[in-house]
Amino acid sequence: MADTLLAERTDTSAPVARRNALLPALTTLPWALVIAALLLVWSRGDVPASDLARFSAYWVFALVLPGTLVHRALRGSRGNLPEDLAYGAATGLLLEIVAWALAAATGQQSLLRWWPLPVLLAFAAVPGLRRHWRVGERRPLPVLWHWAMGVALLVVVAWGYVQWRMVPLPPVYGGYYQDLLYHLGLVQELTRAMPFELPHVAGEGLRYHYLSDAHIASASMITDIAPTTVLLRLWLVPVIGTAVVLAAGLTRDLSGAVWAGPVVAVAGFVGTTVTLGSAVGASGEMPLSYASPSQTYVLVPLLLLVGLCVDVARGRSLGLAWALVPVLGLVCAGAKSSALPPLIAGLGLTAVVFWWRERRVPRPALVALACLVAAMALGFRLFAGGGASTLRVQALALLHFIGPYSETLGGGDGIWPDAPLPPGINDGGALGWLLAFSVVAWWVLGQAPRWVGMTLLVEREHRADAAVWLLAGTVLAGAATTWVFQHPSISQIYFWMGVIPVGVVLTAWSLAVARAPWPVLVVPAVAGALAGLATAGTVVGFAWPKIARPGTPYTSTIEGWLRVLGVSAVRYVLFVAVAAALAVGVAALWRRRVPSAGGRRRAATIAVAGVTAAMLGASGAVAVGGVVRSVLTEPVPTTGPQPYALTVDEMRAALWLDEHAADDDVVATNVHCRPVKTTPHCDARAFWVTGLGGHRTVVESWGYTDAVVAAHGVDNLGYARQNFPDQELLAFNDGVFTAPTTADLDRLRTQHRVRWLFADTRAGAVSPELARLAQVRLVAGSVTVYEVSHP
Repeated sequence: MADTLLAERTDTSAPVARRNALLPALTTLPWALVIAALLLVWSRGDVPASDLARFSAYWVFALVLPGTLVHRALRGSRGNLPEDLAYGAATGLLLEIVAWALAAATGQQSLLRWWPLPVLLAFAAVPGLRRHWRVGERRPLPVLWHWAMGVALLVVVAWGYVQWRMVPLPPVYGGYYQDLLYHLGLVQELTRAMPFELPHVAGEGLRYHYLSDAHIASASMITDIAPTTVLLRLWLVPVIGTAVVLAAGLTRDLSGAVWAGPVVAVAGFVGTTVTLGSAVGASGEMPLSYASPSQTYVLVPLLLLVGLCVDVARGRSLGLAWALVPVLGLVCAGAKSSALPPLIAGLGLTAVVFWWRERRVPRPALVALACLVAAMALGFRLFAGGGASTLRVQALALLHFIGPYSETLGGGDGIWPDAPLPPGINDGGALGWLLAFSVVAWWVLGQAPRWVGMTLLVEREHRADAAVWLLAGTVLAGAATTWVFQHPSISQIYFWMGVIPVGVVLTAWSLAVARAPWPVLVVPAVAGALAGLATAGTVVGFAWPKIARPGTPYTSTIEGWLRVLGVSAVRYVLFVAVAAALAVGVAALWRRRVPSAGGRRRAATIAVAGVTAAMLGASGAVAVGGVVRSVLTEPVPTTGPQPYALTVDEMRAALWLDEHAADDDVVATNVHCRPVKTTPHCDARAFWVTGLGGHRTVVESWGYTDAVVAAHGVDNLGYARQNFPDQELLAFNDGVFTAPTTADLDRLRTQHRVRWLFADTRAGAVSPELARLAQVRLVAGSVTVYEVSHP
């Protein structure tokens, strides 16, 4: 039935002819609704109409159009416009990074906005390239696919709106998550010429996977839109939308099922873990993160690269598209250092398996593997900071961040235990090992929608497909690295988050090849969705009780957590059993009996397909339900003091500095900490003077510098509370504000190229003498901005 609904008819009767005449409108309308919704939520997010017009023009003419032409030239047309444009947008983002790097290396950022022009002229002037202005051999997608993808993208738009709704554009009274301010400072830095410096500590080289920030900086420079508006509002949803359509296209290529793409579009991006109301979550719920631009941005080049690797693994010729492999590898490494290793592991596993099976060297796979390993090595050299040294081996280290362990056995582990395993496991004896095993097993169950597709390897037919091994190996590697490595800020979870869409692609593929009648999939999926909504408390008037946390608000016990995990497991077993029974029962009713072809084996296939559909239904429904509820619920404004809040005057002063200081001017400031007041071993992650102020500082905040991140755990302090390594420089910087002299200002100007002083009395005392030695340019509440004049 589903195939019938999605198939194109060739009947030329008058009614059908009239219906075919409506097809362009029917297929265009869902995309128009998505664009309209996006413009609406942007405008509700206080983005001016002029910025909307410029950003929309930038996305179309500086990314999608040149990228589509280049992608068609390298890989051919997809045969339909939506996928052509999505693959084109992904290629355009890649080309933009190349153009940005050339502009930054030559100091010609003013020419960056014109980079698409040579591409467009070449495709207009060269006869052999002109055909790429049109869709190639047409392979149109059914109307229902367009509408299903439209619904999925509307969910993404709503998710983006929920993320930024509580993050107002400056200046306001309030606080921003420190990582957003950190990225904003990097965006400002990447508008300057190479070599880049860490803006928070001028003179220190910038070593970080910053290519997502390079995209945001490029968008700001090309459109003349403020970096704050691009970062906090504009860039996110179009990039996610591009990744969503890429994943849907990859799924269609692998499975041959049109309906599988929209399933992945929802479950692979906004879908969450399936924990059915348990008090124990499964870390790494979804691949998207508003607070981590690098994680969200990397999904686009990664999925484009996965598609290429699928063709390579299957022995298909890439032709000119080989040029994309090393470039995409380097962009992945420069956008998020955790993105490439799982794919390399998956490709390596594929090469080994097929060398073993066929007793011949899989040369294309080895060439691609060499390209990606070289890209990863080069990326580590160019981008990875010294903080990468804090990623070290400790099996099961993720337990430090999961309640049952952290609140019981992990209480005495210390801030940075140096041991092969979390010390609390051995200290807890047999009960400790039981708890650790139970937590890991529960994590595996909760993440089932992302790995259950590996059941494809059970069938001999699919074991012979290199693409199955590639995707399965990538997902396994992402999970393994997450549980093998340790990071002080749980950053090892990004290994897993990056492969979630890949895992869901594999899961949808497994559903498609089950060839189950559509009711066998739909009924368990709906049941799973209702179960997920009920256990999440989203269905009004119908909610299963959540599984409570053990103990009192002040204590938790191992026995209590084991009880919670046991109840959670029982609920999960019931969920699986009901889904399997529904699938087999519906199949029996649909065919009047369980299909005889295959007997019990076919029944088992139907049962697994039903359980998989139920898991995907629950995963997607919980996330979608949460998004819808958040959109419909008016946010409650924060009342009372906010410890990390900035004042309107502080933000306004920083924005004034960004507007009035020259691009290469350096600023000295007495702001270092969160909250603003400077105290010993404070949380040195303020970042707002560089982020909102847009300029390098002698010393602002050092919480993410290489030296202090590498010092995590020294004196039992986290990296954010370590002392600044150059105490002499810090004392000199702060002394300028508390006891300034003419000699100090001269030294700032000559040795550190300082032109401005940003003094905040909330951070520390400011000498009135400073107003005599430097020109007061702005007074805004607690902030005074001074200009250091030339001699």
